[in-house]
Amino acid sequence: MSHTTQGTLLLDRLGIAYELHPYDYDPDAPRVGLQAAEALGVEPGQAFKTLMLEVDGKPVCAVIPTDQEASLKKVAAIFSGKSAQMMRAPDAERVTGYKVGGIGPFGQKRKVPTAFDETVELYDRIYINAGQRGLLLSLAPADAVRAAEGKVADLCG
Repeated sequence: MSHTTQGTLLLDRLGIAYELHPYDYDPDAPRVGLQAAEALGVEPGQAFKTLMLEVDGKPVCAVIPTDQEASLKKVAAIFSGKSAQMMRAPDAERVTGYKVGGIGPFGQKRKVPTAFDETVELYDRIYINAGQRGLLLSLAPADAVRAAEGKVADLCG
């Protein structure tokens, strides 16, 4: 399996240092992000999942800890909208160019507004999907935010 994804290519282009962490992807895990964190021996709060949502019908990306749930109200507010809902899987795959279970915030096919939960700032390194199932990458939170041209906010309910 190649560990090169649109996400790693973007980080390489930006000169951002990261480490790759392959793990055994379990499609039957009730919560893939938590399974990934466990497989890598990382605390769940330090591993982040990438959610694709729609705010007033427009695609946005929210990166939150694997053990948390996004607050739709907070997500809508961060992106200056009235309401947010989770994007349907086929739409998320079309917008990002990634398969569900492998969606990361970097190098998505369409550039969408992105926000990271404020808890990223608690860690020296955070773990995020690299753009394929069974592959996380770790990097400094500030680099993650910069690479995704994101903002940091309270996103969890």
